[in-house]
Amino acid sequence: MLRCNFIFIRKHLITALLVLSFIGIHDNSYASFYFQEEEQEINYNSYSGEILDSDSKKPLVFATLTLEGTNISTVTNTEGTFSLKIPKNTVQGNISISFLGYKTKIVSLNELRPENNEILLDIASIELSEVNLTVPKSAEGLVRETLAKKGDNYFNDPTIMTAFYRETIKKRRKNVSLSEAVVTIYKAPYNTPKRDAIQLYKARKSTDYSKLDTVALKLEGGPFNTLYVDIMKYPEYIFTDEDISKYSFSFDQSTRVNDRLIYVVNFEQHNYIYEPLYKGKLYIDSENKILTSAIYSLNITDPDKASKLFVRKKPANAKVWPTDVAYRVDYREKDGRWYYGYSNVLLEFKINWDDRFFNSVYSMTAEMAITDWELNTEKANLKAREKMKSRIILSDEASGFSDPEFWGEYNIIEPEKSIESAIKKIQRQLKRSRSRGDLTSAF
Repeated sequence: MLRCNFIFIRKHLITALLVLSFIGIHDNSYASFYFQEEEQEINYNSYSGEILDSDSKKPLVFATLTLEGTNISTVTNTEGTFSLKIPKNTVQGNISISFLGYKTKIVSLNELRPENNEILLDIASIELSEVNLTVPKSAEGLVRETLAKKGDNYFNDPTIMTAFYRETIKKRRKNVSLSEAVVTIYKAPYNTPKRDAIQLYKARKSTDYSKLDTVALKLEGGPFNTLYVDIMKYPEYIFTDEDISKYSFSFDQSTRVNDRLIYVVNFEQHNYIYEPLYKGKLYIDSENKILTSAIYSLNITDPDKASKLFVRKKPANAKVWPTDVAYRVDYREKDGRWYYGYSNVLLEFKINWDDRFFNSVYSMTAEMAITDWELNTEKANLKAREKMKSRIILSDEASGFSDPEFWGEYNIIEPEKSIESAIKKIQRQLKRSRSRGDLTSAF
């Protein structure tokens, strides 16, 4: 079994691989899946569709949709499609659609159909005179000021958040493992060192071991992998007071989000720094010095060094090394305060076997979106037994894939077509196994 876990070493947010053992393919490899039919009253209206560039018709990935006046929101998937569930008692309202570099669009609920909505966004133009007049002199100084102002700009009250989490494992382009969960996050204020806690509400999974070359891949850490990408809550994992001087910062072309002027700051480690750090872009609100988004990756300059950081244990006849480790985090705003809204992590790596001519290429993706939240006015805390462990393996906790209404009124990220196809294929195989009597009633 190959176990992958996101951990923190020397105050760096990185990913580690743990190659433990191998498993064979058995006739009952689908015995861990079952259908869970849940009868529930439908108390929501569902809307789905896609968000596109108005000129090119290109899908807009990770666009945010929010019901105005509420905390209900979702994001588009990598194909630009969305699914949004609104309580039935909300008969009127507006959906705000925003995307980095585009004009925010407001659409009335009355204009949306249950399916096949096509929403077009226009690119937000930037006046050169506006940019030239406002860009600060120092990109590093802007980053330092932004980090210093997190107590002024981000939530300073404890918050209870509902989130949807998904992790996938692919062998090249084929999905081999899917795990999803609805979790509750007890979010600590940004101006305190107290860490966030997570409670697992419900989860499901499917894995097709026949595509894994008899290697079981598991992702350790579950939702914590994405939660700790929240730079403003956990700056110590990328921009400590000591490490920030190891980076070179520069301004890129400015952009807009939610009709706000956004500075784009490039960062990369200095040439004389040899330890693997990060490189990427920070998107900072020009008026209030707020980090609205960050997209960055681990700087893998030496595969052998990266392998030593990532690989904890492996079979003697295998060489494992990462080829890409990338992160993204997006923040949202409510009543002048900002909060963590969405993040994802991508890990790509290769396994070379001594007795095989071709290597194996795998990718792992973890993403989480906040779909609703409320202030924790009672300052409720989770008991120790209720807290999700930071080294949880979600696929071990989840029970199986269920009917389409498994998630009920909870908003989720619309599955990609390839993921949806993989789920349906496994479900068909399960049905055939059931018809042959291969599975016991326990499943």
